[in-house]
Amino acid sequence: MDQLPVEVIGNILSHLSAARDVIIASATCRKWRHACCKHLDTLSFSSKDWPIYRDMTTTRIEILITQTIFQTSGLQALSILMEDVGEFSASTVIAWLMYTRESLRQLFYNVKTIPNVNILEICGRHKLEILDLAHNSIAGVEPNYQRFPCLKYLSLSYVSISALDLHLLVSACPKIEALELVNPEIAMSDAQVTVELSSSTLKRVYVEAISLEKLILEADGIECLYLKDCALEVFELIGKGTLKHFKIDDVSVIHLDIGETIENLEIVDISNFTIIWPKFYQMISRSSNLKKLRLWDVMFDDEDEVVDLETIATCFPHLSHLSLSYDVRDGVLHYGLQGSSQEVGHSWGCFRG
Repeated sequence: MDQLPVEVIGNILSHLSAARDVIIASATCRKWRHACCKHLDTLSFSSKDWPIYRDMTTTRIEILITQTIFQTSGLQALSILMEDVGEFSASTVIAWLMYTRESLRQLFYNVKTIPNVNILEICGRHKLEILDLAHNSIAGVEPNYQRFPCLKYLSLSYVSISALDLHLLVSACPKIEALELVNPEIAMSDAQVTVELSSSTLKRVYVEAISLEKLILEADGIECLYLKDCALEVFELIGKGTLKHFKIDDVSVIHLDIGETIENLEIVDISNFTIIWPKFYQMISRSSNLKKLRLWDVMFDDEDEVVDLETIATCFPHLSHLSLSYDVRDGVLHYGLQGSSQEVGHSWGCFRG
């Protein structure tokens, strides 16, 4: 171990990630302490990793985190997940972010503070590639100032934000490829009933636990779309036919439109959903490259509707996996076939993000 370069030791400590483990390991000797200070690039503080945090006062935790962060230089990934340990001082949290923002590439942030900390103002215009925010409030997005030129992944969970600010935030990320929205509190103005999100670089979108009148997603390069546990009157995808994976689970939607150009669609996974079969079939019938089709725990709007397997096999010549479980008059039908387009099967892999 004495022969290891300090850069290698720093890499080992970075793989430990959890602050408690890093501190213990770096106490081994002076060389390891030096590696921690100069070559540590990943650090994580989480009450789930170390439950003792919950027994400490927030002041004590703030001191511990401050001492640890300020002993490092050049952190690239910082995770502070302290949702269930009380409220921190905003000035202290701001000091952590100001100290690390020049080098940070990844920030996972779930901290309750008094008052709220404006993450966008502090970390905008820097090198962040991943930003994962939870239980935070975002207000007054200014795209020209709070811009994220390198951001590729944005996740907002239980975040309070207006429809306009959400639109502006996505627009302020010119390289964004993945967007995840989980149970956001979206404020709508009296004259606004539509949430519009637009990005030419988005490839993957995951939306969970959203209730809206109308959600319009304009994404020319989107490949994966997953809607879960949502209540929408209208969902509309505007794209250029790049969608490959489409999954919805426990979604209530009156009007669903994923575009007319969907010949690149390869996977359709529908569960816990009421289907108007002729309309749904018409929507996906142009997907000549479809390989996997799953309709599980679905209910047909009309009792007389029938899934015609021969039509499916003819329309989707590349189909290799088929899973069906739907309500019929005399009970629930479970149907699985495997093999070629004439013999298709029930094995299935879902996707997220």
